[in-house]
Amino acid sequence: MTAIPDVGTPAPTPAPPAPAGTSRDRRGSPIPTIGMIVTRIMELRKRRGLMIALTLVTVGFPTVFLLIRLLLHAFDPKSYGPAGGYNVYTGLVAGVLYVFGFIVAATLGCTAGSVDLTDGMFRHMVVTGRSRLALYLARIPAGLAIIVPMVAVGFAIVCAVCVFAAPTSINFDGVNVPPGLSLTGLENWAADHPNTVLCDFNFNGPGPGANVACGPNGGTVIVNGSPAPQGVGQATPAQLRAAAIQVAKQDYGSYKTQFRVPSDSLMIRTGLWVELEAVIGFMVGLGLASLLGQRTVAVVLMIVIEIILTPLFSRARIPHFINVQRSVVGVAMAHLTPGGLPVIGGGGGAPGGGQGNPGLVPESTTAVVCVIIAWLVFWTAIGAWRMMTRDA
Repeated sequence: MTAIPDVGTPAPTPAPPAPAGTSRDRRGSPIPTIGMIVTRIMELRKRRGLMIALTLVTVGFPTVFLLIRLLLHAFDPKSYGPAGGYNVYTGLVAGVLYVFGFIVAATLGCTAGSVDLTDGMFRHMVVTGRSRLALYLARIPAGLAIIVPMVAVGFAIVCAVCVFAAPTSINFDGVNVPPGLSLTGLENWAADHPNTVLCDFNFNGPGPGANVACGPNGGTVIVNGSPAPQGVGQATPAQLRAAAIQVAKQDYGSYKTQFRVPSDSLMIRTGLWVELEAVIGFMVGLGLASLLGQRTVAVVLMIVIEIILTPLFSRARIPHFINVQRSVVGVAMAHLTPGGLPVIGGGGGAPGGGQGNPGLVPESTTAVVCVIIAWLVFWTAIGAWRMMTRDA
């Protein structure tokens, strides 16, 4: 008998070590790479119609408006006031950049969230083996890299024109008054311009100012007697000065809220506020479009939130519904309005101070911050979840 030795299964040959300088396959990583982000930016920028529309709204409209004001003032300064100033700044920022910045950012977000589906590229992206989460997250820095600088350019143009083309005086109650006067300074100015102050400034209350009335051709008269006038006599210079000082003292609270140009602190806070609104618009639009799988309906819903629901929920106090009103991100952003800007629905604080407005639905600062964070996290999670579960 011949013995045959057992032949064991040969041990597997170990794989050769990877050459030095080569990287591991990161296609399954949920963290997007720089290349993925750059690719997303290029894909969005190639949509020229969208980029032109976004640029026209955020940069073109304010620029054209200010350019027309500059030309009108240059050709006919007596009929048209300066192009810049505090009032122009507040109107453009709160009425144009804030609202349209949100809509523009939301449109870009809705496009980024649905472009792969509408263009039929979603299947091709999935078969590459890239993480779906990474594909979604790459859209966030890509979109923000486009919309944030765009809004910043439009805001910078508004700030520059409003500062360098501002009027030399402020218009208070229809009168051109030197800006930035102290109470004593305004009283001295009023004593030097008694007819102007007494005929044009608002005044309510007892005292010499209540007994002075404007006569024909801007003249002033003293109304003697109380409570009913018994006679009319011409005012003396001392009486006019005393009455004008009293009127200036009462109106100083309103006067000091009028500024010739926006302060540096106000422009910084306003810029951050406008950019935050644009970031929210982009993030919510991105998640909503990813959830719905299309852009048109998502854009319409975002416009409804900004133009209709936010002003309505900010002011109207609906019984048993107020907590839902507080949960709207637009209401939370209204509470963060920098002092001096018109708050959504009307009103505003003093320039440079006094945030919020008593007319808004009451909400604490902590609740405001939590609402904003919740919206950003929720819609990012919803959009990523739909991206990961969608059929290829």
